[in-house]
Amino acid sequence: MVTPDTAQTLTGYLAWANRVMFDAIAALPEGEATKERVSLFKTMVLSMNHNYVVDLIWQAHIEGREHGIAALNTAIHAELEPLRQAQAKIDAWYASWAANLTPAQWYEELDFTLIGGNQGRMNRGAILMHVVNHTTYHRGFVADMFFQVPQRPPTTDLPVYMRYLAQQQTAVA
Repeated sequence: MVTPDTAQTLTGYLAWANRVMFDAIAALPEGEATKERVSLFKTMVLSMNHNYVVDLIWQAHIEGREHGIAALNTAIHAELEPLRQAQAKIDAWYASWAANLTPAQWYEELDFTLIGGNQGRMNRGAILMHVVNHTTYHRGFVADMFFQVPQRPPTTDLPVYMRYLAQQQTAVA
């Protein structure tokens, strides 16, 4: 069960981890973010773009509309800065969406069609967990590419986010 508190944690974590990864990618030497590597989506930017594409697809499923995306490797943003801005916007959308649902709405089942044509049905809580887990999985691909630079990738684990939150609360108090 996804509760409003869990949803706030998940969407906050999603936005934070994406921001940390984008900041780390932007700090790499010029050309590294778009350099082709041995990886599913070839570059760091295209890997992060894939996460954005999937976020848009699930947003459309949530809103009950067509998304118009034909493939999971559709390059909507092939450059880092426009992608970072677009990702921050969709992360904010997920946070707002999650914050405005009642506890009962988390259980409501939504029907959708996957890109391959398969039909699916999940409740909103499961959809949010999928979006967060999917993004985490593919940020791992990007972390692996950091070692190919070679650079150390940022740590975007949930406990690190929880420590970050605690530090933010302490700083405000």
